[in-house]
Amino acid sequence: MGNSFPNGAFGTGTGNAADGIWQAMEQFRARFEKKVGSRVGKGDVRAAVLALLAERPMHGYQIIHEIEERSGGSWKPSPGSVYPTLQLLADEGLIAAEESNGRKTYALTDAGRAVAASAGATAPWASDSTGADDDKGDFAALPKAGFELAQAAAQVGRTGTPEQVKQAVAELEDARRRIYSILAQN
Repeated sequence: MGNSFPNGAFGTGTGNAADGIWQAMEQFRARFEKKVGSRVGKGDVRAAVLALLAERPMHGYQIIHEIEERSGGSWKPSPGSVYPTLQLLADEGLIAAEESNGRKTYALTDAGRAVAASAGATAPWASDSTGADDDKGDFAALPKAGFELAQAAAQVGRTGTPEQVKQAVAELEDARRRIYSILAQN
C-alpha cells in the first residue's frame, strides 16, 4: 500500500509522524460525522421522543442520553432539537410536563399514547422496519470502533517511544489484513 496518509503519517515520508496520524484521524472522523449526520431526518426527533416516553416518563437530558445509547453513539440529538420538540408535543397535548426537583419530567398523555401506539413500535434508531438490514450488522459500531482505534494510534504517535510507534504500526498493519480477510470469507 502506498502512502495514503497525509504529511507522512505513521513515520513514512516527511513530517512529524504524530501530526500525520492526527490529521488522518481527523479526516476519518470528518467522513464518519458526515455519513452519520445525514441519516437523521427532521421527524425522527419527534418519533424518538414519543417512543421513549411510551416506555416511561423522562426529562430532556435522559431523552438525549437514551437516543445516543440506543443508536450506538451514532446519533446524539442536540438540546436545540429535543427541547423545542418537547414543547411542540406539549402544545399539541401529546405530553405533559411535571416539575420535580427543578427538572421537568415529561410523560405521554392519553392522546400521546394513542399517537405513539399508532406510529408503531419502530423507533428511529432501530434497523429499518422491512428487516432488510437485520443481517448486515451494527453499522454505527464499525465507524465508532475505527475512530477509537485512530485515537489510540494518534496517542501512541504523540507520546510513544520510537519502539512503541514501530510496534503500533505493525499491529495496525496486521489488523488491516485481518479486517480485509473478513470480506474474503464466504
